[in-house]
Amino acid sequence: MDTCIINTPLGYTKISGNQDGITSVTVLDTKETPTDVIPEVLEDCAYQLHEYFEGKRQQFNLQLNPEGTEFQKTVWKQLATIPYGTTTSYLELSKQLGDIKAIRAVANANGKNPIWIIVPCHRVIGSDGSLTGYAGGLHRKQWLLEHESPYKQQRLF
Repeated sequence: MDTCIINTPLGYTKISGNQDGITSVTVLDTKETPTDVIPEVLEDCAYQLHEYFEGKRQQFNLQLNPEGTEFQKTVWKQLATIPYGTTTSYLELSKQLGDIKAIRAVANANGKNPIWIIVPCHRVIGSDGSLTGYAGGLHRKQWLLEHESPYKQQRLF
């Protein structure tokens, strides 16, 4: 398994993967030293993440290989279909997966998503439009949603 650390506007990010694909992309809450030489199997992922943060990329084109249960992988695959700049709710996600009663299991799988940003769990919000739990912290979720929003709010101060 190869790993690297890159710096992003939201903190240091660890990318892990191998020839079979990217297994995880995780934002870190600690100060790290960025990797000088990114392993070849991770170069494209690091490049596409930099493009995303620069506002030049809305879709990722990477081979993914996250570890999880079959149910979790099904949820993560559905998350990957949420378009850039839009949101959905846990309830809607459960309906799309064919079982409205699985809302808690869907939310749990969403929270265990190991591939930050690329599998866009930040695009899932509460049915009332509220920001709900996010493993990377609600401040990061809000930043990501604002970054993707077609309606840019100017900061006054």
